[in-house]
Amino acid sequence: MLLGTVLVLLLFGGAGPASAHAALRATDPEDGAVLKSAPRQLTLTFTESVGLLDDSFRVLDPKNQRVRTGEAEHVPGRSDTARVTLPAKGLGEGTFTVAWRVVSADSHPVSGAFTFSIGKPSATTASVDPGPVENPTTAALYNIARYLAYLAAALLIGTAVFLAGCRPADATVLPRLLWAGWWTLTGSTVALLLLRSAYETGTAPTLDGFGRTLTTRPGQVLLARLALLALTALYLRWVRRAWSAKGTRIVGGALAVALALTWAAGEHASAGIQVPVAMASSVLHVLAMAAWLGGLTALVTTLYRASVVEAATVARFSRLAFACVTVLVVTGVYQSWRGLGSWAALTGTSYGRLLLFKLTAVVVLLGAAGLSRQWAARLVTVDAESVVQERVPVAVGGPALPAPEKTAQAPDDGGYRRGLRRSVAVEVTVGVVVLMLTTVLTGTLPGRAAEEASATAPAGGLPVASVTNVPFDMGAAGRGTVQITLDPGQVGQNQIQAVVFGADGGFATVPELRLTFTLPSQDIGPLDARLSDRGGYWGTNDFSLPLAGTWTMRTTVRISETDQVSETDSVEIR
Repeated sequence: MLLGTVLVLLLFGGAGPASAHAALRATDPEDGAVLKSAPRQLTLTFTESVGLLDDSFRVLDPKNQRVRTGEAEHVPGRSDTARVTLPAKGLGEGTFTVAWRVVSADSHPVSGAFTFSIGKPSATTASVDPGPVENPTTAALYNIARYLAYLAAALLIGTAVFLAGCRPADATVLPRLLWAGWWTLTGSTVALLLLRSAYETGTAPTLDGFGRTLTTRPGQVLLARLALLALTALYLRWVRRAWSAKGTRIVGGALAVALALTWAAGEHASAGIQVPVAMASSVLHVLAMAAWLGGLTALVTTLYRASVVEAATVARFSRLAFACVTVLVVTGVYQSWRGLGSWAALTGTSYGRLLLFKLTAVVVLLGAAGLSRQWAARLVTVDAESVVQERVPVAVGGPALPAPEKTAQAPDDGGYRRGLRRSVAVEVTVGVVVLMLTTVLTGTLPGRAAEEASATAPAGGLPVASVTNVPFDMGAAGRGTVQITLDPGQVGQNQIQAVVFGADGGFATVPELRLTFTLPSQDIGPLDARLSDRGGYWGTNDFSLPLAGTWTMRTTVRISETDQVSETDSVEIR
């Protein structure tokens, strides 16, 4: 059940194009500008440094034909500004469309489009294809690989920390966890490397562009991780059982820090404000997360599988977990401030709302951790009281009396060990959810960047989606809502995602959901969007709207085998 939820959220989170972290700040010419003469260059400025692809800019003329341009390049000394040269002659009059796609500094692609006119705007605007936004298969596979990499890193690093710091009496059950983490992290890293080019360009999975990937910073970070994993394999074979040795812990710690650095170098910390501090905070956050979640997994395995479990081992992990929580709280507060930028972004941006969900899960996780600490403390007390020195009574002035007979029985721990198993299992489960939310957060535009871009960007600067909330009557169940996202909400190809919410605000399932669009002014329609059930939401990736204007959107929800309701709304198509 948990795995299914994780996969649905990952697929849903990767279905839209807004999984990037650089946002378009300004364009020259400005979006919608009407120029007297043709510009010599197009310049785009972003909220952070960006990488350029082979086909980062496509310019379409008023007849929807591609204009031959120079090679895209950065403005000298400005890694956040890119430009492309236009032909000196032959552009003519009318409205031109610029479709762009770049890679933000934290390795995520971002794309969009804007227009400008020479002389006067075209009488009609042709249907514009801004290029691939996101291939669902590639995005889903890439996001799943990212999640598995986080999970595997926690398992690998956390189990090693548990062995070195908690010193379990029976460690024979843990090497399998170590190697499971190593193999999963290696496999997911290879998958990320192979999918990287297709993920950047928004195309179907292919090995085309693999050579270029190896020359980019994200590709080099993944190669560095593979090299570190090769060293880690040698380390695991060398260390064997000498986990407590000082040299072993130093080498293992260095490898763990280096692995954590590969995440810091490829995610939010590598771009934005205070990069050195953010990188250090990110490394500490990853290590604390891995030591806690991976250590919990090792503890659960030990509690259920080991032949001997000493209370001292549980006590050591309890102290380790408290230290990890402290580090997570401090670094988490800093990273939240850095990503949000303001209190308004906490509820006004997707990043802020996801962060609230994560914080709620963390509170539940801390509650389970506190319960585990109580069980651990009681178990240590019972274990200490069970150590009784036996004395043989001696008769005064006579021979020694016979020792009393021992009755073989298992020590009674008052059910504390069973309670500890359960609370730690809850910790692991909630920890996996927190890790999943962390993965989704790393694929979401930070609130600070979203607010900065919305405050300074031209009207069409950001990839803007049309979002409509359609209330409908669910009968005895009350009033529900369908949240419909039309992206980019412009003439041409659009993606549609429709999520159904029940009266309580939670996700709801319905047998059927239909959308039709009509343009009364031109007597066009109804056009059926042909939505399909995608396991948690309804959607399509290839719905085309031929003309701009105010369209009538009719939403039909089937709430049972015999009942359905329909609602109409107006949608402005640019």
